[in-house]
Amino acid sequence: MNGLNKGISKVEVSVKWDPGSPGEPAIDLDIVAATYLATANHENPDYVVHFGSRSPDGTIYLNRDSKDGKGFGWDEVMTLELTRLNPRYARVMVGVAIQQRAGRRTFVGVPNPALRIREGHTVLAEHDFGGVLGATATTVAEFVRDESGEWTFRPAVRGFDADPATFARIMGSAETA
Repeated sequence: MNGLNKGISKVEVSVKWDPGSPGEPAIDLDIVAATYLATANHENPDYVVHFGSRSPDGTIYLNRDSKDGKGFGWDEVMTLELTRLNPRYARVMVGVAIQQRAGRRTFVGVPNPALRIREGHTVLAEHDFGGVLGATATTVAEFVRDESGEWTFRPAVRGFDADPATFARIMGSAETA
């Protein structure tokens, strides 16, 4: 730590949406986090955290997973304990992907989606996905470690037209699929 600047330490990323119409396939949004080594380019993550997985060291994990948006409050919640992340990691990208099992679905077809990123009680960002309505996935945040070891937050809303597996692989690149 240098001086009074503490940087970002522990972040919670939350997503919610309303269930689809009765009789239609369930809508499933998933939070995805990709970690990048300080020595690597930003095209291939070292590992990806999503439903059913967590980081090898337990610093990034999904607290809540919904397959249909029928939860109370926030349907998906992921915690990133950035200050505990191994120093060899210098960047973490976070995104939201729509499962495509029942056919191609974009954010325009997701009723009342919302995103909140916060550290403790401080809200760092809120979003309604309005700028990426034609996308099947979007990045939402970039966390970068500086030379002193402190983490900073950068809003990074950028839509992709990719299935969840492809999105997880390319979400940190400059290109959109």
